Amino acid sequence: MDLSSLRPPEGSKQHDKRRGRGMGTGMGRTAGRGEKGQKSRSGYRSRRGFEGGQMPLHRRLPKRGFTNVFRRELAIINVGSLDRFNDGDRITPELLVEQGVVKDLKDGLKVLGDGELKKKITVAAHLFSESAKTKIAAAGGTAEVIPSKTAKPVRR
Repeated sequence: MDLSSLRPPEGSKQHDKRRGRGMGTGMGRTAGRGEKGQKSRSGYRSRRGFEGGQMPLHRRLPKRGFTNVFRRELAIINVGSLDRFNDGDRITPELLVEQGVVKDLKDGLKVLGDGELKKKITVAAHLFSESAKTKIAAAGGTAEVIPSKTAKPVRR
């Protein structure tokens, strides 16, 4: 065996069809594009989703709902999750992210009242539910409201 006897595997080498190179090639004259029509012309390009003039799928389907551009995405934590901290600690949203209790702050932090709190702590957050405020106060702690960058002023 030597280099002169090497051959590529069977079927791995195929010749490209040379279109528009005469009648003898079998791909002459119309070059595989058929007869007349838009697709036979040079420079033809179809829009994404174009269905040949038929009403496209994205226009046939019904439209539902809307997207609220003023929506605020809040990170949520329950009062029961705050029992892991020591008495007298000041808990901030940044501390919760650092400890891994909350993944991402998004537009702010809201504290909800699920669970029990037995430690006297100060909790700083953007929003509190009424039950969360009463449970923090009942344990001897305080609930500080942080003004939010995304908060909209209430008009009356």
